Amino acid sequence: MKRTQFLATGLALAATALLSLHASAQAEAWPQQKPVTIIVPFPAGGSTDMVARALAQQLQGKLGGSFVVDNRPGTIGTGFVRRALPDGYTLLVSSLGAFVVTPHLQKSVPYDATKDFDYISVPVQAPNVLVANVARPEHTVADVLALLRKTPGKVSFASSGNGSSDHLSAELFWQQSKTEGVHVPYKGGAPAVNDLLGNQVDFSFQNVNAVLPHIRAGKLRALAVTGDRRSPVLPDVPTLAEAGVKGAEVYSWQGMAAPKGLPPATKKKLSDAVIAAMQDPETKKRMLDQGLEIVASTPEDFTAFQLREWARWKTLIDTRHITAD
Repeated sequence: MKRTQFLATGLALAATALLSLHASAQAEAWPQQKPVTIIVPFPAGGSTDMVARALAQQLQGKLGGSFVVDNRPGTIGTGFVRRALPDGYTLLVSSLGAFVVTPHLQKSVPYDATKDFDYISVPVQAPNVLVANVARPEHTVADVLALLRKTPGKVSFASSGNGSSDHLSAELFWQQSKTEGVHVPYKGGAPAVNDLLGNQVDFSFQNVNAVLPHIRAGKLRALAVTGDRRSPVLPDVPTLAEAGVKGAEVYSWQGMAAPKGLPPATKKKLSDAVIAAMQDPETKKRMLDQGLEIVASTPEDFTAFQLREWARWKTLIDTRHITAD
């Protein structure tokens, strides 16, 4: 009996050792065996797509192999990554929506954001900016608050969709200032900005990089940024806190994740490369010029950050009764 137990234990240890060696060999070979697919759960051309393509180019140069971006909008793309093998050949680059917002808005999503992913890094973040058409008379946040209090529930705020960071910025703004506006969701940031340019809606909290060209062209007026400090690309624009609305700080951010169970050596190799990619002078300048701030967090920092953001947005969504419809 003891001999049988000894043999069984030895075989189990040998199998474990072989699996460990196999995983180590795979991690050492990664990403040379086949193309790495970076899933982006948004259409091509947006901020997240731009960040993903910049990362793909940099990672290919730093690690070798081939990195390709595959746009699969919605929870379909995120669910696809969740079901993929945790071998480093399928990655996810998404905004905060997939990681900390959508699961609170929809009754069922094909993944659990707190359990199904290994979090690699947050490459960049950017505050939103409260903007208005230059034809409007409001020049300050105080002017907007006065209008909201004079005509409660009638002032429109455009967003790129229910649960987007620009929508959540507006909800937080109303909550913290004890005012109420009308949320007007669009199917994406581009149509929301187009109607803002056409003066069809009153205001919007848009990603800085999405409206910076219009601000610089004098078509939109920037009233405040949602960060905890002024944006380097809009140094003359106050934060909401400076303008009198405290506790409404919001950053839109992009994160990279992999299916849960990524080999530790592959995770380190990937995260080190992402951090180095964001410090590349050309990439860094391109991001900063568009209003994106470099974060380049470690897997440990991103994991802790995801849990904080998860709890924060769940509280707001529940309190404000925000739904996906």
